[in-house]
Amino acid sequence: MAGHAVTHFEIVGNDPDGLQAFYAGAFGWEMQASLPGYAMALAGEGGIHGGVGTLPGPARSHVTVYVDSDDPASDLERIESLGGSTVLPATEIPGGPTIALFADPEGHVVGLAKRPTR
Repeated sequence: MAGHAVTHFEIVGNDPDGLQAFYAGAFGWEMQASLPGYAMALAGEGGIHGGVGTLPGPARSHVTVYVDSDDPASDLERIESLGGSTVLPATEIPGGPTIALFADPEGHVVGLAKRPTR
């Protein structure tokens, strides 16, 4: 899987405004509102951008890293053959990437992201 770089991170919790203020203050990340309760965290030159806030559904605090993928569905098949499990099948985000989530054999959840074609 050479070339599968970490390209995005997500920090999600119950207090999106508090989390955004914390990370903006701690690291100087610029927060750009994206969805209600969610902001894109712009990490600056050479940094990996991410998202900070809350997501719809039951609140669950977590951190997720996303790995670049040309074909999330195929990568999920390979991951399952290695003992991982699918948490979220390949899902196209309108106007954004196609994402998927998997759990490794110890239960760590990691994301896959395919950038949108334009």
